[in-house]
Amino acid sequence: MSAGYDALRASAAWLDLSTRGRIYATGGDSARLLHAMTTNHVQQLQPGRGCYAFFLNAQGHILADVNLLRLEDRFLLDTEPETRELVYRHLDKYIIADDVVLEDVSAALACLAVEGPNASAVLAAVGAPVPDADYAHAAWSGGIIERASSTGQPGFRIFVPVQAKAEWIGRLESVGAVPATLDEARTVRLEQGKPRYGDDICNTTLPQETRQTDAVNFAKGCYLGQEIVERIRSRGHVNRLLVKLEIEGEEQLPNGAEIEAEGKESGEVSSSAFSPGLGKTVALAYVRAQYAAAGTVLSVAGRAAIIR
Repeated sequence: MSAGYDALRASAAWLDLSTRGRIYATGGDSARLLHAMTTNHVQQLQPGRGCYAFFLNAQGHILADVNLLRLEDRFLLDTEPETRELVYRHLDKYIIADDVVLEDVSAALACLAVEGPNASAVLAAVGAPVPDADYAHAAWSGGIIERASSTGQPGFRIFVPVQAKAEWIGRLESVGAVPATLDEARTVRLEQGKPRYGDDICNTTLPQETRQTDAVNFAKGCYLGQEIVERIRSRGHVNRLLVKLEIEGEEQLPNGAEIEAEGKESGEVSSSAFSPGLGKTVALAYVRAQYAAAGTVLSVAGRAAIIR
C-alpha cells in the first residue's frame, strides 16, 4: 500500500484538483438562471452555502454535475475537467436578455483538496475555517475553503489564486498532510462507492439511476429536464441502479464488463480498481433494479461479486 492511499483512508492527504473546471457566474439574474438550468434549489442558497446539482438535457439525461457555491457577489461552479467547456457553452446558450456574465477562471484559480478522517484537523492546524455542512464555504487568506469530497472520505476543497498554490501545499504538508495521486484517490472513491461524472455518470444516465438524491430537489419549480425526472418519480422506479461491488480477485475489470445474475445478463461495470485494504477488486456498476439490493451475489467474468 502507498503513503497517499493509506493517508486518505486513515489520516489526511492533499490532492491537486486543478484540472477541474471553475466558472464564475455574476449578475442579477445569475441565481434565477442557474435555478432554471439545474436540478437543485439554487435560489434558496445564501452566501456561504452551496449544493451539488446536475445539468440535464430535455430528455432528462445528465450533461454534467457541478458543485455550486454562492459567494457574496457571484456563484462559483466547480465541475469535472471533461465538462468544463460544456457547462460554459450550455449556460451561455440560454443567456438571452439576462443580466448574467460567465467567466472561466480555471487557469487563474487553483483547486486543492485535503481528504481523509483527519482532514478537519489539518485545516484547523493551519488556522483555516472548517465549514460545518456539505458545500458550505468560507473566505480565508485570499482563498475559499469548501466542505466537499472527491473520494467519499471527509474532505475539503481549497480554491486559491494559482500563484498561491505552492504556498498552500507547503502549509498542508507542514501539519502532516501527505500528497496523494489521482489514482490513489480513485481507488478510495470506489471503496466508498462515490461515482464520478465521466466514469460512472454520463450523458445517457438519468438522475434517479445514480442514487445521488442530494443532487435533486423534487419540490422546486421548472427546470430543463424536470418533466422526465418527475415522470420517473411518479412511476416510482427506473430499470437500473448504480451499485458498489466487491469482487473476488485482484485484476481490474474493463469498463462495460458484463454482470450476470441467475445466469442472465443483468448489468455492466462502469469503473473498477484493486483495493489493497480489502484485498479484492472494488467497482461501481449499473445493474437491473431487481438485483440492486445490498448483499446480492452476482458474477462478473466468472468472479463472484457482492453488492455492498
